[in-house]
Amino acid sequence: MIIPIRCFSCGFPVSAFYEEFKEQTSKGKNPAKVMDDLGVERYCCRRMFVGQVDVIDEIAPFRK
Repeated sequence: MIIPIRCFSCGFPVSAFYEEFKEQTSKGKNPAKVMDDLGVERYCCRRMFVGQVDVIDEIAPFRK
């Protein structure tokens, strides 16, 4: 849904890089290369980007 502020495992702040990652990958760039360029090197932090699914637009109509 919403990208966490920090990595669950190591505490690295990942939310600061998510918008740039999303923008670059939507242009067709390789996600691994984009994460390398952003400085996201640990596999625990990389999974935060790769495992992210944007479903907020689907869930928002059901809020009270």
